[in-house]
Amino acid sequence: MKKLILIAALLAVAVSVWIAATNANTTATVETTAAAVAELPGLKVGDKAPDFKLKNIDGTMVSLADYKDAKGYIVIFTCNTCPYAVAYEDRIQALHAKYSQKGYPVVAIQPNDPEVQPGDALDKMKQRAEEKGFTFAYLLDEGQKIYPVYGASRTPEVYLLDTDLTVRYTGAIDDNYQDAEAVKVNYVKAAIKAMEAGQQPDPSFTKAIGCTIKTKKK
Repeated sequence: MKKLILIAALLAVAVSVWIAATNANTTATVETTAAAVAELPGLKVGDKAPDFKLKNIDGTMVSLADYKDAKGYIVIFTCNTCPYAVAYEDRIQALHAKYSQKGYPVVAIQPNDPEVQPGDALDKMKQRAEEKGFTFAYLLDEGQKIYPVYGASRTPEVYLLDTDLTVRYTGAIDDNYQDAEAVKVNYVKAAIKAMEAGQQPDPSFTKAIGCTIKTKKK
């Protein structure tokens, strides 16, 4: 009988130790995951974005500081070759046509490596801009130095900045890449409306839907 009691006690201790170890591992996993999310590279809402000086399709070097009267900036990482980006071309032009007059110009940046994606070379960018009648700056991220700092991973992907270059919204342009007529929420327009009212955009973050940025394999 005493042996049975002793065995039962030992089993109880073993189970307690196992549960404690499991809980500790689970807690550590959760904390590690949360830390990993917090440490993701790139800009978050509330961060100050760096300015840049990149080559435009007309050969000039363009920076955000060149827009002297801007109240904010619609920075969009986009390209020629991604079907998602192509689907948004007219909508990007429409954003610039409407909001540049209100102090929020579109500044588009092509982040793909032209050696990997030849259709996104500067001459092809210029050709596409002429075909589509782009009136916004269409810049090449030569050497792919800017998109990693911003944290862009897709084309198209938006970073809406205020006049101090603080990120106020980041993510998708709207909620329907397939059909512009079926859009229910244009996130960029809603974010600018909130900014104009002195409010924080809500949502301030959405998941960008598009193609991955093309780089050389390492």
